[in-house]
Amino acid sequence: MTLFTSFTAGATDPLVVIVHKDNPNKQISQHQLVDLYMGKYTAFPDGTLAKVLDYEQGHPLRTFFLTSLTGRPINQINAYWSQVKFSGKASFPQAYQSIDAILEEVASTPDAIGYVPATAVTEDVKVVYRFVQ
Repeated sequence: MTLFTSFTAGATDPLVVIVHKDNPNKQISQHQLVDLYMGKYTAFPDGTLAKVLDYEQGHPLRTFFLTSLTGRPINQINAYWSQVKFSGKASFPQAYQSIDAILEEVASTPDAIGYVPATAVTEDVKVVYRFVQ
């Protein structure tokens, strides 16, 4: 069953970053999220490894999230990832096609982190960061 099938960048529904409901991290800073989503770190602030989940390249949520998070245009972010991947210093976050897929993976994987519209949050996940509009 698909609950959410599309998202328009700039829509009124703010994005939130989510982890498994039993994840010990209560909050993650924007700086820590940049480090996780740009491949600089692979662990949560408490030191446990993080399984970073993202949407496929070109997905409007991915574009909106990464540009809002980093303050950089998506073409710069994609160029950065091309360099990082070529150098072998980091690997891309695991990519998913839908909000439901991200929710399902975070709810079933204690070390997963992802992002969804705030209205998509369920009791199976915990919000650790909210974008301020």
